[in-house]
Amino acid sequence: MSRHPLLEALEPVADALGADLVAPGSVGAGDIPLRWDGEVVGGLRLPGVHGTLDRMIGAVEAELGAPLDQLSRERKQQAVKLLDERGAFQLRKSVEEVADALRVSRFTVYNYLNAAAR
Repeated sequence: MSRHPLLEALEPVADALGADLVAPGSVGAGDIPLRWDGEVVGGLRLPGVHGTLDRMIGAVEAELGAPLDQLSRERKQQAVKLLDERGAFQLRKSVEEVADALRVSRFTVYNYLNAAAR
């Protein structure tokens, strides 16, 4: 069975968000109904907060073209700045997790954040 063109067009968006596209009969109360000419052709099911930081790190890695731990010092600073701009450090224990991903200390991440704020 072929999927509606709107659902096909939204696949990259759903992937980037860590969301799922669901069939019209599976659209639930927490889903975003996707309408085409007044008819619900599917839904967008957003993920919970679990895994949010991993998705944010993955997006920054894709944007910078390498895993965080393989970046130069300057690019690591850029990664921290990008993550900060996207709200990553509002999440609990995110400094520790980002430090692990960068293979640097928490202190270094705080230094990068302070440098970005100047």
